[in-house]
This record gives sequence, C-alpha cells and structure tokens, in this order.
Amino acid sequence: MKLESESVEEERDLGVIITADLKCSSQCIKSAATARRVIGMVRRNFNHLDIADFRLIYKTYIQPHLEFCIQGWSPHLVKDIKVMVRKQQQI
Repeated sequence: MKLESESVEEERDLGVIITADLKCSSQCIKSAATARRVIGMVRRNFNHLDIADFRLIYKTYIQPHLEFCIQGWSPHLVKDIKVMVRKQQQI
C-alpha cells in the first residue's frame, strides 16, 4: 500500500485562507474584494446618503468584511496593508 502526499497551495478553514507559505495575501485580497462588492451594492441601491446614514451602513456592512480575520493574521507585508488601506480610503 503506497500513500502519496498531496501538495496544496491554499486551504480554507473556517473562512480563513491559509497558504503553503503562511502569508495572508489571499485573505487580504479576498476581504477587500468582498468589501468592494458590498460598496457597489450600497451605491446601486441608495441614491443619496447623508453622513450619518453612510456611517451606519459602513459600520454595519462594510467594516466587518475589512476586519475579518485581520487581527489574527496581522498583515505585515506592505502590499497587504496597502490593499486594506486603499479600500478604506476609497470609501
């Protein structure tokens, strides 16, 4: 009986993407993309938002996607930090 070991580049467990090199780039990109989709949905469905309404929508629907698993991963690469900051600045 011969067992072959498989090599896997990415594994998703409990919503967290773990790569073979243990970098969080995939997780940061995924979180930013999800936040981008939610922002698009908000822009399509709300014609006019004042500051208070936008702040409520941001804190409820967008910010959780940007913060998902980031505390556990603590992105330390400059490119990963820029992905997250860029998305927050566009809002």
